[in-house]
Amino acid sequence: MAAPARRGAPGPKVPRLSRHPRPTRKRSRRRGEYAPFTARALAVLKAIPRGKVATYGLVAAAAGSPLGARQVVRILHSLSRRERLPWHRVIGGRGSISLPRGLGFETQRALLRREGVKVTPEGRVDLVRYLWRPALATED
Repeated sequence: MAAPARRGAPGPKVPRLSRHPRPTRKRSRRRGEYAPFTARALAVLKAIPRGKVATYGLVAAAAGSPLGARQVVRILHSLSRRERLPWHRVIGGRGSISLPRGLGFETQRALLRREGVKVTPEGRVDLVRYLWRPALATED
């Protein structure tokens, strides 16, 4: 009778079975190399003038995707520093700052006020007065 195998002793190599294929690493893009919607959204964001605001949905619509507001949030989150975007000029569709207090709310309010935009203590902006209205892109 053969001796039992010791714990931790090397045994035969068994291929690792997984239900999921190994993830492939995405090709990182260089600065300025972006997907078409991202490139259009960046152009729209950079065009927002001082003293005006735009909503996430308005930026998405102007970039050619009326339902892409969440994508605009992702773009602002990931590319604001690298592309030097005026992130503080983009607010929620109801006319108020979307960032929570203590996590950017105060900074955004201060930056908007510095540009002459009247912001209430609650973070509301008068869209009739300060909303920027870009030319809307047409879908290709």
